[in-house]
Amino acid sequence: MSYEYMVVPAPTRGVKAKGAKTAEDRFAIALETVMNKMAGDGWDYLRADTLPSEQREGLMGKTTVYQNMLVFRREKQAQRPAAPAPAPVVAAPAPKPAPKVEAPKVDEPVTASEPKVEPKKVTPPAKPSPDVAAE
Repeated sequence: MSYEYMVVPAPTRGVKAKGAKTAEDRFAIALETVMNKMAGDGWDYLRADTLPSEQREGLMGKTTVYQNMLVFRREKQAQRPAAPAPAPVVAAPAPKPAPKVEAPKVDEPVTASEPKVEPKKVTPPAKPSPDVAAE
């Protein structure tokens, strides 16, 4: 059997819930929620691990932090067998020709006539009288 694995961080805090009075109760509910969600997606709980993780501290320093992780697994999906060879292609019978349909005959083509537009007469602006220009 072949498995695939998923690793998720364990909850670090509890969640508020009805009936959970102590910190341990709230934490247990948080853990239960994560495990039930993963089980709903088809994952089986395998184990919890604490793993070291190196992180930056300041500009040049590094520190080791330990992370709590939950490990889940499930069986790999069975690979589908190779598809059978496709059936040989058989030529389809030739399609029947469509019946000929003649377009109706039109005696005279209909054309739209353009409306006649008369050019506008442009009159030059009136020149001011010499009396007005002198002022």
